[in-house]
Amino acid sequence: MASTPVVGRRPPARSERPAARSSRPPARSSRPPVRPARRRRRRDRRPRWLLAVLVGLVALVALAWETEKASPEPVAGRCTLPGSDLTLTTAQAANAATIAAVARSRGLPPRATVIALATAQQESRLRNLDYGDRDSLGLFQQRPSQGWGTEAQVQDPVYAAGKFLDGLVEVPGWETGRLTEVSQRVQRSGFPEAYQQWEMMATQLAAALLSDVPAQLSCSYTPADATGPVDERAAAVADVVRREAGRPTVRPGGVVSVADAGWPEASWAVAHAERLQLTGVRFADWSWSPDGGWTQTGADARGLQLQLAT
Repeated sequence: MASTPVVGRRPPARSERPAARSSRPPARSSRPPVRPARRRRRRDRRPRWLLAVLVGLVALVALAWETEKASPEPVAGRCTLPGSDLTLTTAQAANAATIAAVARSRGLPPRATVIALATAQQESRLRNLDYGDRDSLGLFQQRPSQGWGTEAQVQDPVYAAGKFLDGLVEVPGWETGRLTEVSQRVQRSGFPEAYQQWEMMATQLAAALLSDVPAQLSCSYTPADATGPVDERAAAVADVVRREAGRPTVRPGGVVSVADAGWPEASWAVAHAERLQLTGVRFADWSWSPDGGWTQTGADARGLQLQLAT
């Protein structure tokens, strides 16, 4: 027999049932309680000597920066012509002076120097390159495979200039012909018109290097520390002078004098001064230094005198 239900009563809903009690104690956090006030006090307790050290370091850095700023910066080697905006590196000027010296030693007119300088400017920017198109090398980008000489020879500025001039004087009418056409007859370049753009520049440079007027070329640079015994360096300078600029004599104190010299040889010396480690050049009553350029002294130097760094 079924039991009679009690009217008005129902079992409690699941949400209304009392939560079961756990026999485990509540878990404790492994982190200590944060105490902001105490942490602020620790930051305030930094040692005062650390602040003093930091201030001292800042002062030292500032002093070093001021010292470095006050030190003179090395002067990059460059050469200029008075009354012209033409500027060359000392290496370019030395190569140009060698080309002019070779042409002059052969008794060729200034036009030969102009054509040679314009050609070398186009081919190498007056730099003695050890690379080029195919096997082209040197100032004039001459190719050993085409009979210009060995790799070492075409990278010798004296030899390279001489070989170009050998070809130049064989061109009919080269003295009066259009520069780019004359150069092309010697070089046989893939860009036959390219030489013409440098005629004005080459004319200015040749005029300065061949001029008998004082101080037509000046160079400035920061001399490097001298390396090697001065007597050995003077002998090496004398060999270069003998090959390009005249008859040298080595004198005591690192001086090389050049007999029968004129202003073209003096300009040659200034152009080569950085390469030869010269600290001074004297000619007639003029004196040149790498930081002061040319100045007139009023005292005759009795020839061309080259002073080496000692």
